[in-house]
Amino acid sequence: MENRLGRSKMMLSETKFTRRGVLQQATSLGGIALCSKISKAYSPNDVLNLAFVGVGGRGGGNLQEMVSAGGVRVGAICDVNRNTLDGVGQQHSEAKRYGDFRRLLDDLNGIDAVVVSSTEHTHAFATLPALQQKKPVYCEKPLTYNVQEAQRIMIESARANVPTQMGTQIHAGANYRRVVELIQSGAIGPVSEAHVWTSRAWGLQSQEDSKKNGDIVYVTDRPSQTQPVPKEIDWDLWIGPAPTRPFHEVYLPGPKWYRWWDFANGTMSDLGSHFNDLPFWALKLDHPQTIESFGPPAHKEIAPASMTALYEYGPRGEMPACKVAWYQGADKPQLWKDNAIPKWESGILFVGRDGMLLSDYGRHVLLPENKFQGFAGPKPFLRESPGQQREWLEAIRNGTPTGSPFDYAGLLTIANHLGNVAYRAGKKLQWDPKALRATNCPEATEFIEREPRNGWSLA
Repeated sequence: MENRLGRSKMMLSETKFTRRGVLQQATSLGGIALCSKISKAYSPNDVLNLAFVGVGGRGGGNLQEMVSAGGVRVGAICDVNRNTLDGVGQQHSEAKRYGDFRRLLDDLNGIDAVVVSSTEHTHAFATLPALQQKKPVYCEKPLTYNVQEAQRIMIESARANVPTQMGTQIHAGANYRRVVELIQSGAIGPVSEAHVWTSRAWGLQSQEDSKKNGDIVYVTDRPSQTQPVPKEIDWDLWIGPAPTRPFHEVYLPGPKWYRWWDFANGTMSDLGSHFNDLPFWALKLDHPQTIESFGPPAHKEIAPASMTALYEYGPRGEMPACKVAWYQGADKPQLWKDNAIPKWESGILFVGRDGMLLSDYGRHVLLPENKFQGFAGPKPFLRESPGQQREWLEAIRNGTPTGSPFDYAGLLTIANHLGNVAYRAGKKLQWDPKALRATNCPEATEFIEREPRNGWSLA
């Protein structure tokens, strides 16, 4: 019997995605990728019939935001929590209800587009069938659980040629746009390095640090005991493609699960999707050449609370080679430790030939401030966004661009995952994006791809 990953591996070798790959980046139209054609034409006045995979937490927020935009009908909903499913179903009685999203996705006739807000390790398994049926997809960040899945989704998205969007809501904000404009117009000159940090420290750490950092659960290994599964949860469906294990309260409710390697990838893939998005966009990054990570010894089960990852990127057009460093938890850039920059709790620092730019989600400042006093930035050239969800709905109706289409979001997701791959492998990786391998570290492959559990497939 052919390995279920066999077809995927063959497909992955077909294409090397770059930032200038499948859907060309259209900077003249706001610095975001165009979806050149839509497989089905919609009128701006059409009511879109949407299917929602995951309707609790972030999924419930996505549903509400899209319904509030108008012109949306909730056609189908799915959740492994029966209480959540019934609660949302009562508000949208016209929606078909499912516990297993595979059954929802078996036949999407009558459904115009799909919103995926399930747990990270199931994203690709809900997104791929929708793309294969040429349905537009909105998927929460991170796009996929691992590198291989991200490449597969990028390939299928290119084939489907439908509007796609990853749910990185900060990408739609005005602050990130102004920063991109400043960097790309040369306000601080050519950028040689960027530093990205977040002070959230969730994951493997001491009990003292866990309390100090406000972690939502303290755990240092997989529980040996089994607890009763809450009656409203279908635990087997929640496990999905991951290796099976008994239920325990250290996994649910979310986001407790995001520290467990079997289900997610810790802070890097979660907040990295937001914070690393800014240098990825502003510096036109694609595939890193090398990746090296530092932190406590890697744990087999649990992602670290604190770690650092260092990426090296080659030249991109007129932009020079650069380094990008990621810090989470207790780790911080040396400039931050030396009080050479404002000590923001989280931030993105661009270091250029002529100065620096420091940003976070909602503000930015050029440094040194006395040098840039009275500095007039470029006239805005990136189109404003109505918001990440509404932007996607407009793309379906009008063919307008989305800011985080899967060709862009896939590359960002791969880069974030590679930080964890390097950390878990314990080596500086030389990355070959075409082969989807670390050429100097074959042992890293087990962290790049995973054989799904029996009954689950990305065929």
